[in-house]
Amino acid sequence: MISIQHLSKVFQTEEIETIAINNISLNVDTGDFLAIMGPSGCGKSTLLNILGMLDGATTGEYYFDDEEIARANERERARLRKGKIGFVFQSFNLIDELTVFENVELPLLYLKVSPADRKAQVEHVLEKMNISHRRNHFPQQLSGGQQQRVAIARAVVSNPALILADEPTGNLDSENGEEVMKLLKELNEAGTTIIMVTHSPHDASYAHRTINLFDGTIITENVKETFHI
Repeated sequence: MISIQHLSKVFQTEEIETIAINNISLNVDTGDFLAIMGPSGCGKSTLLNILGMLDGATTGEYYFDDEEIARANERERARLRKGKIGFVFQSFNLIDELTVFENVELPLLYLKVSPADRKAQVEHVLEKMNISHRRNHFPQQLSGGQQQRVAIARAVVSNPALILADEPTGNLDSENGEEVMKLLKELNEAGTTIIMVTHSPHDASYAHRTINLFDGTIITENVKETFHI
């Protein structure tokens, strides 16, 4: 699904040059569950943004389903990620003025899905995430765990091939965090590829593989014995 070769990202101002990603090569197969770990400022979120086509690389190659991405412009990246990638963020990123149903429906509006199909898809995923009883509530009326369930529902409603999760349990207590990780595991077992940034060794234990970044470079990679690339 994903192949990156010698990828680097440099942020430059008039006074300073910062190397956020330094010559990374990495492959992610369909159905993989990859955790990315490392200290703050090591390049985890930058790498996730590039993988999610929210940002471009400075040098190197990035192929997603055999299409070259690294130096695509924003319009091309938006076209390529539409319907293929779902995002789950630490801060949920729900829209306060929209109900649960409307938040989850949003990606389908961008994809121009018909009203009848939107209704069916949203209702199905809300039921799957056990949040349908809150469909007419607003985000501020929900607990943190419920908000993250809605965020995951929004991420998967278009049935994307890849989910990118950035510290998905970072704002949750241990019980709700465990529920979110179980949901991600179930989605992965159903065939969805997941790449997750996390500081938590416990959350990383759900992944098939874990890479550790330091100063923008992969320094270690661990593969579960039960998983083979």
